[in-house]
Amino acid sequence: MPQSWKYTNPVNVTFGKGAISKVREKLAGRNYCLLTYSDHPAFDALVDRVSQDAGRPAVVVRDVEPNPSFEGLRAACRAFNAHAGTPEVIVAVGGGSVIDTAKVLAAAGADFARVQAYLQGETKVDQLLRLPIIAVPTTSGTGSEVTCWATVWDTEAKRKYSLAHENYYPEHAILDPELTLGIPRSLTLSTGLDALSHALESIWNVNANPVSTNHAVFAAREIMATLPRLLERLNDLELRERMAQASLFAGLAFSNTKTALAHSLSYYLTLHHGTVHGIACSFSLPAILRSVIGKNAACDAALAQIFGGDLNRGAGDLEVFLTELGVSTRATDYGVTHENWLGAINDALLGERGRNFIGSREAILATAA
Repeated sequence: MPQSWKYTNPVNVTFGKGAISKVREKLAGRNYCLLTYSDHPAFDALVDRVSQDAGRPAVVVRDVEPNPSFEGLRAACRAFNAHAGTPEVIVAVGGGSVIDTAKVLAAAGADFARVQAYLQGETKVDQLLRLPIIAVPTTSGTGSEVTCWATVWDTEAKRKYSLAHENYYPEHAILDPELTLGIPRSLTLSTGLDALSHALESIWNVNANPVSTNHAVFAAREIMATLPRLLERLNDLELRERMAQASLFAGLAFSNTKTALAHSLSYYLTLHHGTVHGIACSFSLPAILRSVIGKNAACDAALAQIFGGDLNRGAGDLEVFLTELGVSTRATDYGVTHENWLGAINDALLGERGRNFIGSREAILATAA
């Protein structure tokens, strides 16, 4: 008998070259906040383009941090309040940090304190606002356009929080691969590896289901076939389109499972050693793959579709894939001592994402020895 499972994703997706022109249609006459990055000619041009196509925004918010922090989000909320009335919808044009910031603004409006109180367990979700979001990603990696959570960092306390509630699924996701053409190699690499981690972590996951796994297998195969070629041909629109679609499918996979151990480990590296997120959550994938072999028949079958029937060899192939992209698979190369890394693994297994992992503490520690 098949196991009981469910899959849900309410985001309306529009995909294709030139899809950014659909923003006006999706706004349907509502006044909006345009949220994006600052101080970059490409995003200046996107602000102008959206403003011309969709009409002038009620307010523009542009001070978005790479890893949205309490302090930065307070500033974004103050900028959001520059309009006399609350905009009816937020149009988020940018990478995962922009879309995550949009979710916080959708919940907080002008007052970040209400979101901070919720994250710290002091209030319930009914104290939050619920503004709709139109997400227009400009990177291929985070999948935030089809998930209902946002990562928020308390950099002073060295803590990571997740604003997670079904109210914060974007209303629409508009994926235009042309918007990713100007992304430099380093960001193309890190975001692509973030998407690979999303795909694989949704497979070795207690919340995996046949639909999420099908999406994840497609995504992982596409990323591993496409990313090395794309890094050599950054202006190849066909490869950009394939990566954008693979990232979307990875997002659709982990939108139902959340991530697992690799992401839980990454938070330690990012907070304490400044490791870029996509690298921090992907370098441990070969070791984690080795640790889950034989733990679950459905997981093994899915991984075999990606790596072939010999999964031990597949873990080696994944390690070669990463090292050939210039990514070390040794924790100590990121400034972590071996002792601290073992401690980080123990802590990560206790976190929410770590508890999603199907493997055992003993198996993953054996791969780190």
